Amino acid sequence: MYIPPFTVSAEAINLIAEISGQIERYAIRLEQEDGLRLRKANRIKTIHSSLAIEGNTLTEDEVRDIIDGKNVVAPIKQIQEVKNAIATYELYPKLNPFSVKDLLKAHGVMMQALVDDAGKFRRSGVGVFSEHGLVHMAPPADRVPMLMDDLFGWLKESKDHLLIRSCVFHYEFEFIHPFIDGNGRTGRLWQSLILGKLHPLFEHLPVENMVYANQQAYYDAITVSTTAGQSGPFIDFMLNEIFKTLKAHQ
Repeated sequence: MYIPPFTVSAEAINLIAEISGQIERYAIRLEQEDGLRLRKANRIKTIHSSLAIEGNTLTEDEVRDIIDGKNVVAPIKQIQEVKNAIATYELYPKLNPFSVKDLLKAHGVMMQALVDDAGKFRRSGVGVFSEHGLVHMAPPADRVPMLMDDLFGWLKESKDHLLIRSCVFHYEFEFIHPFIDGNGRTGRLWQSLILGKLHPLFEHLPVENMVYANQQAYYDAITVSTTAGQSGPFIDFMLNEIFKTLKAHQ
């Protein structure tokens, strides 16, 4: 079985214990009288933040208006991104995080009318660029199906804690960059789905909001992990974000 390279630090082990304790407290919080309102508010935050990371300029209020079926004056592409994200997150309970087929289905909905190859692995090379130039050249397109099969095989069979697996998957997914576009928003959704197998509350926890607030640190953690040749630094970063998010939502 293929095993992605990663190390589990002492900090990560401590964070797993801390997160486990916070999960039950947050679950109780969601059961309180205003739990339904909180779930909706968190869904809005999740969609707004995940798209804002990708350059969508709509506000949380505008995302809420689109969810409520109101007219919003904004670029058609940005409205389409929000509508697609709403439809994708509505699929959350039906998506199997261990299924490549479901990943392709989710990407197809997430990127509908935005790219020609929605729901299909890329067929050309792709790189990640910043203002300083090329940051990461993804593996060749012809290797993507095999790399994704290997990654899903590990995700399904590994005995590592789901918190660790969710972070490793997220990093490896972004490294492979399996789609021509929409990799960031799909990767963050998939980490939430994997975490949902640990506890259902992760459907309603806006981890994306914390990543958005610490966007540069998110990219830095990916870069440091790539330089190190293993995803340990990214695991530490994401577990910290999950812990801080849980604690902030008590």
